[in-house]
Amino acid sequence: MSSILDHYQAAMDNASAKQTQQPVDRFVPAVPKTLAETGLVQVVVEELILKIMLAKGAMTGRELSTDLCLHFSLVESILADLKSRLLVMHKNSSNMGDFLYILSEVGQEKAIMAREISAYAGAAPVPFQDYLASVKAQSIRNEKPDYAVLAQAFKDLIFDEALFDTIGPAINSGRGLFLYGEPGNGKTTIAEKLAMCFNHDIFIPKSLFVEGQILQLFDPQNHDPVPGDNALIAKYDQRWIEIKRPAVMVGGELMMDALEIKYNPILRVSEAPLQMKANGGVFLIDDFGRQRVSHIDLLNRWIVPLEKRVDFLVLPNGQKIEVPFDELIIFSTNLDPKSLVDDAFLRRIPYKIHVKDPDEAQFKQIFQLLCNKYQIAYDEAQVDRLIHKHYLGKRPFRGCQPRDLLEQVLNAASYQKAAPVLTEAMLDMACRNYFAAMGNE
Repeated sequence: MSSILDHYQAAMDNASAKQTQQPVDRFVPAVPKTLAETGLVQVVVEELILKIMLAKGAMTGRELSTDLCLHFSLVESILADLKSRLLVMHKNSSNMGDFLYILSEVGQEKAIMAREISAYAGAAPVPFQDYLASVKAQSIRNEKPDYAVLAQAFKDLIFDEALFDTIGPAINSGRGLFLYGEPGNGKTTIAEKLAMCFNHDIFIPKSLFVEGQILQLFDPQNHDPVPGDNALIAKYDQRWIEIKRPAVMVGGELMMDALEIKYNPILRVSEAPLQMKANGGVFLIDDFGRQRVSHIDLLNRWIVPLEKRVDFLVLPNGQKIEVPFDELIIFSTNLDPKSLVDDAFLRRIPYKIHVKDPDEAQFKQIFQLLCNKYQIAYDEAQVDRLIHKHYLGKRPFRGCQPRDLLEQVLNAASYQKAAPVLTEAMLDMACRNYFAAMGNE
């Protein structure tokens, strides 16, 4: 039995270079040079300028341009208009024909009024229609990971090759899948690896302007920015940010309100829901069936998105909007899907993948792989003794156990200030600690 990487090494050698290149015709948001090209009306930018200055005080035009992520010439023309209306004033001149601006008394009053409606004071938003076009242009369904890409992503995992062959078509579908099986066999790890199979970066707006509302989309907790390429940065609209395809993961803490637009009444700012942040990537609902809300309610929430590939959200002002549902949704559970959902819902999840316990040979492979990782000399005789004494006739093999037992060995060796070694005493100690409350030990 070989690792996944070994099994697909030839395919990876032939195709990996092709798969890691960005597509030639990839979506890149153009830099707007005029207000019309931003898709915004002037009052939206004006109010952002006033709120930013209210928070920060005196600022140059170029500093405001940076905060707004808009071209300096565009901001400069709006500042000139604000000055003519006595909302801002020049405090001093600055470099390269710029000025240091301050709010007038009337400007402060207008800024406070604008902040009462929305306290958002960041990058100028992107019109919702531009966002919709970007999701379509960067759809996860345009990605078709092949054997080589999957082999690279799963190179440090060992499991049945038949499972690997099922995962490939599942993620190419770009729709949804159930990962189910006993705890400790790597379902969450598999889901995390699936996100690595979509290797083309995408652009998302930092914030959106939709039906008169500003909605924050970029989330540092769920979005991983791509390191800036100075040559490219100058060529795209800075209201957008380049990220790796998102991998949004939630577990038992998931509540229904996380799937709706959130309005913070204290900050007076609205934030996109989790599934919207996952657009273009992977949305993993881990430990499904053990959330603090009814799994039936959660499933009902996904019926329309899975069937129509669109979601319906309600803005704080009561307006309903239609949002793309463009992501691979993964339900990972220790429970049998048939005990959680009915046939109508299972039909909407085209792939149901059973992650089984490893057999003895796979268990030993995992043990050897992790010994190499932890720099512990692999001793097959000691592992055979471990299996016969602590497993056969007592408990099933689980994929997480070699890691957990070896970490016990590492911790004990560290305490004893000795090199970690697979000895009978060390492995027995690890098993006593690990299996003590599980019976048969």
